[in-house]
Amino acid sequence: VVTEAGFGADLGAEKFLDIKCRKAGLTPSVVVIVATVRALKSHGGVEKADLNNENVDAVEKGFENLQRHIENIQSFGLQPIVAINSFTLDTEAEGKVISDGCDKLGVKAILCSHWANGGNGTLELANEVVKICEVSDPSNFKFMYEDEASLEEKIRSVAKKIYRADEVLANKTIRDQLQLWENDGYGNLPICMAKTQYSFTTDPNRRGAPNGHAIPIREVRLSAGAGFIVVICGEVMTMPGLPKVPSAEAIM
Repeated sequence: VVTEAGFGADLGAEKFLDIKCRKAGLTPSVVVIVATVRALKSHGGVEKADLNNENVDAVEKGFENLQRHIENIQSFGLQPIVAINSFTLDTEAEGKVISDGCDKLGVKAILCSHWANGGNGTLELANEVVKICEVSDPSNFKFMYEDEASLEEKIRSVAKKIYRADEVLANKTIRDQLQLWENDGYGNLPICMAKTQYSFTTDPNRRGAPNGHAIPIREVRLSAGAGFIVVICGEVMTMPGLPKVPSAEAIM
């Protein structure tokens, strides 16, 4: 079974591993991290209007973001593969920065041309996934926090270990609410962090792989039926709005 786990390994993958795998008793065999040259150039400081221009230096600088995601997946005891989602305007030199960087980390990076070539463009990736699945050791998999930890401890674990934050900012009202839920028997639930997908911080404009920041908690919500506590971090919409002109209008 192949599961797509959402935007960012710090969000979608963390939720999949710490919530879904915990609840369903699943043990993943391998994780594929999808990276693009454009995304790394953006994390390297390139503005959106200039992303189509070759910029090897920016890819090198932005690689720290991909490295952080690789390290995060490895912290769960899992083996990652990097799939370089290739587009026609990417250059060979830019792609080489990613593959060379992954080699230094002991992680395999595979150029995937499915955007242009369909399924044939990902055969190498598929074969590598199968190979790792056949030899993976499920005993290496571990959660980021244990069920018995307090809700505050679970939040701090994700903020510090995944986002590399120094502290979590939560006012007394939020802390009291978490304590009340623990008193009512919900303390063993996992947490579902909600923040921007553009950054390891709560600031969507802070790119790369920042350290030492603070994660402010705006609100917490009990999803008793779903079986987790939602933690709203920073100024993020939990139900994103549609654009003024939807893409549907361009469908002929």
